[in-house]
Amino acid sequence: MKIQPVKTAIVGCGVISNAYLQTMTTKFNILDVVGCCDLDEEKAQAAAQKYGIKVMTMEEILADESIEIVVNLTTPVAHYPVTKQLLEGGKHVYTEKVLSVKLEHAAELVQIANQNNLYLGAAPDTFLGAAIQTARYVVDSGMIGEVSSCYCALTRDGEILNRAFPFTAQEGGGIGFDVGIYYITALLSILGPVTEVSGVVQTRRPERPNYSLEKFGEPFQVKSENLMAGILHFARGTVGNVLFDTNSIFILPEKPSLVLFGTMGILYMADPNGFGGEVRVILKGNKEPATVPQSHAFHNECRGLGVAEMAWAMRMGRTNRANKEMAYHALEVLYGIVKSSETKSNQMLQSTFEPAPPLPRGYSGMGVFGFVEEMGIAQ
Repeated sequence: MKIQPVKTAIVGCGVISNAYLQTMTTKFNILDVVGCCDLDEEKAQAAAQKYGIKVMTMEEILADESIEIVVNLTTPVAHYPVTKQLLEGGKHVYTEKVLSVKLEHAAELVQIANQNNLYLGAAPDTFLGAAIQTARYVVDSGMIGEVSSCYCALTRDGEILNRAFPFTAQEGGGIGFDVGIYYITALLSILGPVTEVSGVVQTRRPERPNYSLEKFGEPFQVKSENLMAGILHFARGTVGNVLFDTNSIFILPEKPSLVLFGTMGILYMADPNGFGGEVRVILKGNKEPATVPQSHAFHNECRGLGVAEMAWAMRMGRTNRANKEMAYHALEVLYGIVKSSETKSNQMLQSTFEPAPPLPRGYSGMGVFGFVEEMGIAQ
């Protein structure tokens, strides 16, 4: 059975596009990347030249019937209008996180995709990497027993971040929505949907001095959250604590915590902002954790893995794993924490999703990553 590659284009040629294009043009033969688009023509030209693809306008991408998937790598505030335009133009879309910076806009995108029978996928796709898939393998096997609780925490220095990456001070770029989404998605992929949340969200010191040469001494406005703490109640009965704070310090390499506590053991997960990393387990009766051999592939940097998996889903006629339902639910978790902070009350979530099956173990292909599909058809 011959599978035709899925012609793909990207919109947005900023910093993250290099990671996507490097992976999508070299590691997945299910994808045929043919074009790129950016408001900054120089960025588009540079990407096109580096990866041997064509510079295209949005109109040209929409008009090209051979292009099936468009990857939206624009800034968070642009995710909604760009994705909406692409969906209404008949394109399947995979977008960088988050699905949209506004929950009602994300709901509209899901509705449009459903109405037009289109795939809509969203980052983060790191949960498809070796580390989180291995962690899920451990949990699904029953090795640590019933997972009763979980905990995750990440601290950073917003003074450095906001100046190096200005979007982190804007709506959608805060520690919860920009980075916490990796942790929330990792937990959802293993533990399933959340039913109720509560929490506290703050923007501490929203006005700060500007230290750039061009605007030295002028006020610098922080418009995004820089502290988010929450409690998650999972449908399966697990209770989780999350803490994201950029009012602290940078430690490089970062040392985040992501831990699952079970009745028979404790699982220490790797940084969900990456695809690989060490997974450790300490079982009842032992004193020290042991490293678990990775049960799955994709341990190196692999942005775009979710795009390739969605392309395979399209060809196989199944639901993609980094799907719109889980992406919307993850966003509702974050918004639920925000609303809980505003109202001083617990928030019941309205959405849910069906947890996707784990990736098949291993990969196939002559040096090119692929998927061994459930029905036994290999790339």
